[in-house]
Amino acid sequence: MRIIPTRLTKALLVAALLAPPCANADEPIVVPPPLQVSFVDRATATAQDAIDQAMDLLGIRYRRGGTSPEAGFDCSGFVSHVFREGLGLILPRSSKEMSRSGEIIGQEDLRPGDLVFFNTMRKAFSHVGIYLGDNQFVHAPRSGGRVRIEDLRDGYWTKRFNGARRVKLE
Repeated sequence: MRIIPTRLTKALLVAALLAPPCANADEPIVVPPPLQVSFVDRATATAQDAIDQAMDLLGIRYRRGGTSPEAGFDCSGFVSHVFREGLGLILPRSSKEMSRSGEIIGQEDLRPGDLVFFNTMRKAFSHVGIYLGDNQFVHAPRSGGRVRIEDLRDGYWTKRFNGARRVKLE
């Protein structure tokens, strides 16, 4: 089983490392139980929350139909997981269905957190990723691949770009 660090576990580790030493070394160290976060407050959620969630998943293997870090991800399973865990939003399951969600935006208007779509299987909107900014996007690419960052200006992606959508965070 692979343990995936989150922002919370990283913050707890930093806090533990920066904490002053105990006055009495013989006293037991009391570690509080992990925080249980069952939802994301949408009022405070931002596109950066989704991006942070996506970046924590870099390197997870591709798996067709996969929807979790443990099993692996396909492209839409990855995007759905990121938006659910990072923002508390439930998106449709397939890339085609996701392409019908949100506001249609032009490539020149892309902002971090927007969904980018591609025709990779001779079908419109057959692949989806999350725009990071500076022409970069993150996605679960294909069988044998792993979640990674790519450049929209790469010829492969330029030829297959289908469009973008902005999902409302409210």
